[in-house]
Amino acid sequence: MNPFRSFLIAVLALLLAATTLPATDTFRVAAYNVENYLLQPTESRPGKSPEARAKVRETILAMRPDVLALEEIGDTNALAELRGSLKAGGLDLPYWELVNGGDTNIHVAVLSRFPFTARRPHENDSFLLDGRRFWTSRGFAELDVQVSPAFSFTLFAAHLKSRRTATEADEADLRFEEARLLRQHIDDRLAADPGVPLIVLGDFNATYNSRPIKELVSRGKRGLIDLRPAERNGDDQPNPENPRYAPRAITWTHYYG
Repeated sequence: MNPFRSFLIAVLALLLAATTLPATDTFRVAAYNVENYLLQPTESRPGKSPEARAKVRETILAMRPDVLALEEIGDTNALAELRGSLKAGGLDLPYWELVNGGDTNIHVAVLSRFPFTARRPHENDSFLLDGRRFWTSRGFAELDVQVSPAFSFTLFAAHLKSRRTATEADEADLRFEEARLLRQHIDDRLAADPGVPLIVLGDFNATYNSRPIKELVSRGKRGLIDLRPAERNGDDQPNPENPRYAPRAITWTHYYG
C-alpha cells in the first residue's frame, strides 16, 4: 500500500442554511471526486484511462444529478470531454464553472442543468500559518443557481487539503486554515443575504467531528445543517446498545486505502 494514498477521501456533505422550495419541486445536487480526471498525464499525476472515464460517466448517469460538483477534474478540455460524454448518454448539463487554484493539474468544477445568475470564484485565497503565507491548492466555487423563476440558491464547492503529508506544514493545520477561509466566504454571503438557501459540499478530506467540519458547520443563527445521505446498514438485528432504537445508519463516505 502506498502510504501517501492511505487517507479518508471525503465526508460528502450538503449543508443547508435555509430553504423555501416547495416540497413537491425537487432537484438533485451531488459531489464527486473523479480522481485525476486528466486526458493526458502530467509530471505529477497520471492521465485517466478511457475505461476509467467510462466508469465515471456510468456513475454520474446513474445518479442523474441536476447540479454536480466535481473534484480532481483536469483542465477545461477534460471538463468539456466529460460534459460531452454525459450529454451523449442523455444527461445534458450545459452550464459549467471551473475554478483555478495553486494546483494547476486538478480543479474544482460545477456542472448544472440550471443557469448561473452570479459567479464568485475564490481562486487566490491565502492565509498565515506559523508566520508563513500559504495559498489554497484548489479554489472555491461560489455560484448562484437559478432553479426556477421563483427559487434560487447559492452553492459552494470545495476540495480541502488532503491527508497526504506536507513538507512545509502540518497537513491537518493546512486543511483547517482552508476550512476557515471557506467559512469566511460563507459568512460573507449570509451577511449579504441572511435568508439565502445555501449548500456547501465537496471533498473535505475530514471526518464529521474534525476541526475543519466543525469550523464549516459552526453554530447559532448561521450554523449549517448536516445533510449527508444516510442509509440503513442492512442488518435486521436489534440495536446492540439499546433494542428500543433502530440500528445505526451508515453515512456515505469513502476510505481510500
